[in-house]
Amino acid sequence: MESDERILRIAEVLRRTGLSRATVYRKIAKGTFPRQLPISDNASGWHASEVARWIANPAGYRTA
Repeated sequence: MESDERILRIAEVLRRTGLSRATVYRKIAKGTFPRQLPISDNASGWHASEVARWIANPAGYRTA
């Protein structure tokens, strides 16, 4: 997997994963989806590489 440190906003995460917004946040709470990063006072995003890692193995993903 290539290193991709772009920051993805929620719309792109939903598009890439096929998950709903509620499911993404539920999985974050369970530790089975990458946590978002604060990028400003009112915005957050995800490292594209972490989302790609989840896509590669959604059933086996666990946060560190």
